[in-house]
Amino acid sequence: MTAQLSLDPVIASHIAAINSFDVDAIMDTFADDALVNDFSREFWGPEHIRAFVTKELAGDHVTMAPVEAVDNAGMWCVRCRYEGDYDKTGLPDPLIMTNYIRVRDGKIVTLFIIKNTAPQY
Repeated sequence: MTAQLSLDPVIASHIAAINSFDVDAIMDTFADDALVNDFSREFWGPEHIRAFVTKELAGDHVTMAPVEAVDNAGMWCVRCRYEGDYDKTGLPDPLIMTNYIRVRDGKIVTLFIIKNTAPQY
């Protein structure tokens, strides 16, 4: 069962587009000047983001299931369970990553995908 979370509409559309492997629909959620950072790799602008989305999201049949979402003063923190056909060597099961997302004028302008670790005190 997937929890029903309250998400910004473009974030909900973004996740739905990823889960249907629809590259054009995914790209429609991004602003023209968007920045995506995945595993410390930066993808600026539509051409680079499209190449990333085509190969590593749609190409690897990645799906996302939100498990927690917080709007922190305009920076959305959306924790999602990730599945797909990517190399899972060394990754935890389940793989939960946090998507840090900023939205402007109904489009995603910043998306950082981070695999966080618990703090060690």
